[in-house]
Amino acid sequence: MTTEKRRVPAGAAVLRGEITTAIRRAVMQELAAVGYGRLSIEAVARRAGVGKTAIYRRWSSKLELVLEVVSAVAGKRLPLPDTGTLQGDLEMLYMIMAGALRHPLASQIIPDLLAEAARNPQIAQTLEEALRLNQRTIGSLVIGRAVERGELPPGADPDSVVDFIVGPLYWRLAIARLPLDPADLPRMAATVAAALRVACQPSIRDEPGVQLSAQP
Repeated sequence: MTTEKRRVPAGAAVLRGEITTAIRRAVMQELAAVGYGRLSIEAVARRAGVGKTAIYRRWSSKLELVLEVVSAVAGKRLPLPDTGTLQGDLEMLYMIMAGALRHPLASQIIPDLLAEAARNPQIAQTLEEALRLNQRTIGSLVIGRAVERGELPPGADPDSVVDFIVGPLYWRLAIARLPLDPADLPRMAATVAAALRVACQPSIRDEPGVQLSAQP
């Protein structure tokens, strides 16, 4: 009985990891250099040192390519060690976020994609889903630790406060694009931690239909 050796499909042979990595890196560099509107498959291929066919074997269009790459970056989980306190965790989070948002590529890409998202529903949806998943992960981690330590009450809801946690720094660096002094991060962490301790306290009812915040 003769056993035939199966031929490996040609398409599978060229989908090497190093080529895919080079293409993804080139996409980010092109986005930073020219923006989404002027980005082209040809330019990405030149920057990655590959042919256009290598890109089209992986992604069917510029939009699909950008959405996949940006979604992976935006949804990347941040390493967040346990510092032992809510304020310490927030300060560490802000340090990591500040480093990421001030990266030369991110500082160019984020404003452009936000502007493009206003015109392109698919980009808007992809960014929203990736960022929301990332924020929920951050919120669950930071708030969950604070609850376990007794810094926040058990009913503290991560989803309801995560925007408040990441919003100040994101607004400062990605939207307003204002300079950041080294002393700003500890102050921001202390302010947000204090606000969370008050905001997450259970409400008490003074009379029907009226809710007052309990004092910490």
